[in-house]
Amino acid sequence: MKPSLTLKLTQHLALTPQLQQSIRLLQLSTVELEHELEKFLQENPLLERAEEYVQPPALPDDRADGDFQESEPSAEPSSGPVAGDDDGWPDEHFGSGGSAGSFDGDDDGDNDYQDVQAATVSLRDHLLWQLALTSISERDRALVGYLIDALDDDGYLSQPLEEIAQAMPDELDVGLEDLQIALRYLQNLDPTGVGARSAQECLALQLMAMPPTGTSSLAQEIVLQHLDLLASHDFARLKKQTGADDEALRAAHLLICSLNPRPGAAYASTETRYIVPDVVVRKVRGQWSASVNADAFPRLRINSLYAQILSRQRGSGLSVQLQEARWLIRNVQQRFDTILRVAQAIVERQRQFLEHGEVAMRPLVLREIAETLGLHESTISRVTTQKYMATPRGIFELKYFFGSHVGTETGGACSATAIRALIKQMIATEEPTKPLSDGQISEVLGQQGIVVARRTIAKYRESLNIPPVSLRKSI
Repeated sequence: MKPSLTLKLTQHLALTPQLQQSIRLLQLSTVELEHELEKFLQENPLLERAEEYVQPPALPDDRADGDFQESEPSAEPSSGPVAGDDDGWPDEHFGSGGSAGSFDGDDDGDNDYQDVQAATVSLRDHLLWQLALTSISERDRALVGYLIDALDDDGYLSQPLEEIAQAMPDELDVGLEDLQIALRYLQNLDPTGVGARSAQECLALQLMAMPPTGTSSLAQEIVLQHLDLLASHDFARLKKQTGADDEALRAAHLLICSLNPRPGAAYASTETRYIVPDVVVRKVRGQWSASVNADAFPRLRINSLYAQILSRQRGSGLSVQLQEARWLIRNVQQRFDTILRVAQAIVERQRQFLEHGEVAMRPLVLREIAETLGLHESTISRVTTQKYMATPRGIFELKYFFGSHVGTETGGACSATAIRALIKQMIATEEPTKPLSDGQISEVLGQQGIVVARRTIAKYRESLNIPPVSLRKSI
């Protein structure tokens, strides 16, 4: 076969570097975007942060072409209502006279929502401080300190004393009885219940530390001998085993429920993570509208000094970096423009949720927003992931407003979020002695025209962390 040349015409999609960057910025969360911009700021001397808020301008129709003009930073955005103008947002959520989307009332407006770790005392430090004040021997104090180091975050001693004794060096001559004495010292420290080896022992330690009463004595008996019956809410057998009447059993049950099964959890080190909403939703003159959160929008601009130098020196090596800086500013603006468009489309469809809460959530799918805005469904998916909307009802991820739905008898549809809210409402108002079963909840919803199978009710109930009917029954 002789070699030959052929000409073939094909079409394929080529992603320019600018388009790739635009897609990448769109799928980043606000925190991730800040980290990404920090890298650009360090690598590109032509890019800098503006000291004041720059209102993101509307993108022109020919946003993919043409030259980008650098603009000087403007004052606070003039568009958008002032906090407290209308119902929805109370004044304490915003600075007095601040711009829409501002969550801080400080005059300088410098709010970067950085994570703040509160200074807390650890459980170990708290126990060692108490141990140092006790008048026990140095040997016992050392053994108690060894047990303190073996506690978990909840304050439990999960390792058996026998194993701890075997792990001790032979030259110390520490036996099981020595560790049992040290454990008693430990269990007398604050918080009450620390050093317990099981939840049963933890609750019992807290009850024994209370003044002796009829209720506390009955509660101790239940915890030490009949905790399994209490856990299964088998109150009939519990009354038979203890000989207590309904009133005494109810008082003992309430006392046990008031105890802390995780005494060390209050001293656990936790890191608080703050969510920066991308858009803010407010009601102005009876209409719900979304606006960009000023604290989430990056304040970027071209360095004017370098731009002037480049305008006089053509062919400089910084020309490429100038173009990259322009692309980045344009893509950041386009990112927030797209997020705002999607957020406003969601707000227009979920007005009833904003007015009445979860029970009024309407069914919504990504395709509906995509068709309305003329965007691809994958773009809507990127926009709604890890992007947040601040509303008078709380801060929600944009994806929260989308979900599955079930049919109604009238041929319509009801959002799964609304059904979960209805289930939560019904269980919250049920009689403790006669809680509603999943089948009964299904029947009640059916009477309202919402057809939901019993197994679907069970699935929604479990997603709300609500126990089954047998565990919700009280005396």
